Amino acid sequence: MDSFEKLITEAKACRLCESFLPLGPRPVFSIRPTSKILVIGQAPGTKVHKTGIPWNDPSGDELRRWLGVDRDVFYEPEIFGIMPMGFCYPGRGKGGDMPPRPECAPTWHERMRAQMPVVQLTLLIGQYAQKYYLGATRKRTLTETVMAFEEYSPVYIPLVHPSPRNRMWQRRNPWFEEEVVPTLRDRVHELIRV
Repeated sequence: MDSFEKLITEAKACRLCESFLPLGPRPVFSIRPTSKILVIGQAPGTKVHKTGIPWNDPSGDELRRWLGVDRDVFYEPEIFGIMPMGFCYPGRGKGGDMPPRPECAPTWHERMRAQMPVVQLTLLIGQYAQKYYLGATRKRTLTETVMAFEEYSPVYIPLVHPSPRNRMWQRRNPWFEEEVVPTLRDRVHELIRV
């Protein structure tokens, strides 16, 4: 059994996929044994890599708007644990950032989740987190999975990535803002108050 401090030190020093990372390794995550809500996104972008602060970019601004919380609350690790599918910036591809490195989640997630026994809600942001955590229960497309969010509650809420690149998706799917976001906010605020 890992001690929490030992696990964090080991994860921060990870060099598992160093040879694939154009900016080098810089694992970015924030968890505590007492985190109530776990945010599992994709991987840090260049701004997050530079600052070492998760969701410290326009995507993070949009995510906090969806959650109905400010930066102070979001960065309180006793409330929000933040653990992406890939801890380091994976590099740039043709249509944006590369996918999270496949080595990361199998190496760290189970060990880290074992150290967070009070997590009551996990937000699965984007297709990589949904595929990994929902497996065969996820729907044919990300849109269908997010639309079926109530099927995964109260353990998970699947979300589209809050990237500015997905604004068109949000415009085409107004039900997300009308149904998913209010449910998400209510659940998050209920857990913050506990």
